[in-house]
Amino acid sequence: MITRTPLAVPLVALAGLLALLALTMVGWAPLAGLDAAVSAAFRGYGTDRPGLIAVLRIATDVAATGPFLAAGLLATLVLAAARRRRPAVFCAVVTVLVPVTWSLLHLLLHHPRPVDGFVVATSNGFPSGHTSNAAAAALAAVLLLWHRLGRPARVALAVLAAAFAVLIGLTRVALLAHWPVDVLGGWLLALTLVPLAARLAGSDRVAADRTGAGPTARGPVPAG
Repeated sequence: MITRTPLAVPLVALAGLLALLALTMVGWAPLAGLDAAVSAAFRGYGTDRPGLIAVLRIATDVAATGPFLAAGLLATLVLAAARRRRPAVFCAVVTVLVPVTWSLLHLLLHHPRPVDGFVVATSNGFPSGHTSNAAAAALAAVLLLWHRLGRPARVALAVLAAAFAVLIGLTRVALLAHWPVDVLGGWLLALTLVPLAARLAGSDRVAADRTGAGPTARGPVPAG
């Protein structure tokens, strides 16, 4: 079974993503000024702390495209081998759809990254690919595991997932690989695509019927 969010979640996230995209493309002054101010603060902080920058360079690569694709493929194969067809489809869709979408946006939208960052990145920056990957992986894990856990474990899972997505986003800003608006766009992209993928895949009713087991816990909304 795959837990699904209310439809309002991806719709609101999509509306926010489109609004943010529009403001970014027209160069809305307050947003651009905020981006510049935050990046300047991180530049000064990072310049004085080369050791921290070295650690962040390692940490941020956890959500690079290679590890994201490898983890998604592994999860898909494990679920398929366990005959959990719909969760396997869900993982496969998320693994393909998220990087393809942000890669297309990088190709189509002219939005340069901060100049002279602490990492080398030459493509356009909206939205942040690392942030999209991290948020998508975290949210997918929550939707796959939610119905199997009790309340305390759900809270722990949600906190860990949110912390991971936020941490990766912060590394991208701190390393001057992205503007803050790019990271916000990555979070919104994941909040749009992953819940829609969950609805597309639906619930694993076939596997539940084979084992004679129903839902083990009441969650937000099981996909049906």
